[in-house]
Amino acid sequence: MKNILLSLLFLFTLTATLSSYTKAQTVELLAGNSLNGAMNGVLLGGATMAVTNSDDFYPLQVGLGLGTLYGIGMGAHDIVQGGGKEILVSGLFNDGSNSSIIVLLDTFYGAAAGSIIVTSIMLVANEPLIDGLQYGAGIGAWIGFGFGVFDTFFLASRTSSTMASVYQPTNNASGLLGMDFDTGTSLGFMNPTLFSSIELNQTTFSKSINPGVELLNVRVNF
Repeated sequence: MKNILLSLLFLFTLTATLSSYTKAQTVELLAGNSLNGAMNGVLLGGATMAVTNSDDFYPLQVGLGLGTLYGIGMGAHDIVQGGGKEILVSGLFNDGSNSSIIVLLDTFYGAAAGSIIVTSIMLVANEPLIDGLQYGAGIGAWIGFGFGVFDTFFLASRTSSTMASVYQPTNNASGLLGMDFDTGTSLGFMNPTLFSSIELNQTTFSKSINPGVELLNVRVNF
């Protein structure tokens, strides 16, 4: 009888742990995708301003709103695809923990490539380089975004990570963009994450989890 009670207690604890873990991963997927979507929307809003040569900041406002909604939709898609668990998305050029990061990085790459290509053309044509940077980055960002969406939904593969793989330590600092050094040090920039805070007073005890962004992560490996 004692063994049966211990077994039931173990199963209950394991089920509760898995349930809490799944909920945390669901919130993290929504938060990460929403943040990536908002950043992508702002980037495309700036690209629109560059292409139209406009000083009106309204495209940034629209981009932020539509990008956030787009990110929420991508988060819902990831939750359905991964069953609420953490996922690994392997795109053509990038790997990430959600779908929207693939699109965001492809948008960055498109903007960078567009700037280089159009600036090179401006050098050959002896035209102002500023115009090449402006229009090249704007057009490249939109092309990169379109390719990123195609990459995410048609080229990328998705795998759901298990409990064991989730808790394996990583040697790189977390972030949307990163830098690794031969000394074992790595830097991560703009890492969507969840912050846990505990509130304690004389009568109540509560814990809250809020989405946020870590601007800089530094990891030193010995």
